[in-house]
Amino acid sequence: MRVEVVRAWPRRHEAVSVELPEGGCVADALAAAGFDLGGISGYAVFGERVPPDAVLHEGDRVELLRPLLADPKDARRRRAQQIKKT
Repeated sequence: MRVEVVRAWPRRHEAVSVELPEGGCVADALAAAGFDLGGISGYAVFGERVPPDAVLHEGDRVELLRPLLADPKDARRRRAQQIKKT
């Protein structure tokens, strides 16, 4: 089966299609893709967080997740404060 492994940074991304045997898991896809996993905080399949042993299906997209740089709630509060000041 063919799956895609994707990692992204601001304004760029890298994607690799890999061929796995039926019943392959996220860890198998990561090994086949050969990406450096430094700085990765988790994995997702089509945006849904999954463990490394999650079984994949034909056409799945495995996404490498990076840690958040800012808490979304705090960022929203800062933007709201900026709007109030203007």
